Amino acid sequence: MKDWEKNIRKVVPYTPGEQPKKANIIKLNTNENPYPPSKGVYEEWKNLSIDKLRLYPDPTIGKLTSAIAEFHNISNDEVFVGVGSDDVLAMCFMTFFNSEKPILFPDITYSFYDVWANMLKIKYKQIPLDDNFEIVVDDYSVENGGIIFPNPNAPTGALLPLESVEKIIQNNQDVIVIVDEAYIDFGGVSALELIHKYDNLLVVQTFSKSRSMAGARIGYAMGNKVLIKYLNDVKYSFNSYTLNTMAIELGIKAIEDREYFDETRNKIIKTREWTKAKLKDLGFSFKDSKSNFIFAKHESKKAKDIFEALKEAGIYVRYFSKPERINNYLRITIGTDDEMEKLISFLQQYLEK
Repeated sequence: MKDWEKNIRKVVPYTPGEQPKKANIIKLNTNENPYPPSKGVYEEWKNLSIDKLRLYPDPTIGKLTSAIAEFHNISNDEVFVGVGSDDVLAMCFMTFFNSEKPILFPDITYSFYDVWANMLKIKYKQIPLDDNFEIVVDDYSVENGGIIFPNPNAPTGALLPLESVEKIIQNNQDVIVIVDEAYIDFGGVSALELIHKYDNLLVVQTFSKSRSMAGARIGYAMGNKVLIKYLNDVKYSFNSYTLNTMAIELGIKAIEDREYFDETRNKIIKTREWTKAKLKDLGFSFKDSKSNFIFAKHESKKAKDIFEALKEAGIYVRYFSKPERINNYLRITIGTDDEMEKLISFLQQYLEK
């Protein structure tokens, strides 16, 4: 090893879902929304002045912050906006997880958590889900330096009831508790109503899933204005201009269109329920997903074999080889009705062999 290599921070990076370059595929592997953004987003994009791109964007992201606050009926100073919820969560790790005690998160969960913790040298402890892939609330009533968990969880899709979420917060009022709600719009009740009751709670959401804006990279946190101030302090010490001009302008139009938001998420929920029934008929089992994906295993066929057969047929789903507890599961994003019908049709033929 050369001397300069001793000073390099070496990490095992997060592995995102494959973004295939092939045409005419069915892409059900990264939990993207199968429907386009609202017409208002398209019109704003079409009419956006190119001259704006020579100027720096608003570092406060004021107009979009205000639109988000209005949608959720909270104050502007209770909202922090970043470059996708990944950016927001990374800022949260930097800002709030600085104790000598370990932070807590589930052992089967969003796999970026341990990456950030390792990169930032944050001590952590992974709390096992039970045999039914459920978060055990009482397991989080131990000494810790902070807590983070998704609700619904990823990749399982399991939803923790709001009263259980509140119990975790109640039992940990001396640390920051972050509820990662990337998928909450597909069937859960947000913990947002608790931010005025608990000043240590942050709720993180995203435009990537229910608002069809994954490519724009918009995420946000909501919580006590003191917590939001601390997040902004870290942001301005890291990069003042985190969100670009186009994302800000398009994001405003996306969150203003409540009707389209409800229309598309309800379509996804309806298609998800249809897909659940069909997969059960084919011998798959899974948790009752409240997200825009289903985490399923087959009673007799190996997940890896199904994954490879689907891929060969141009249907991409997500397969996790690790950890061992989930290496026989597939995570299947909910697409359009037509895409899910083609998926089911292929599986019917494949499983008959």
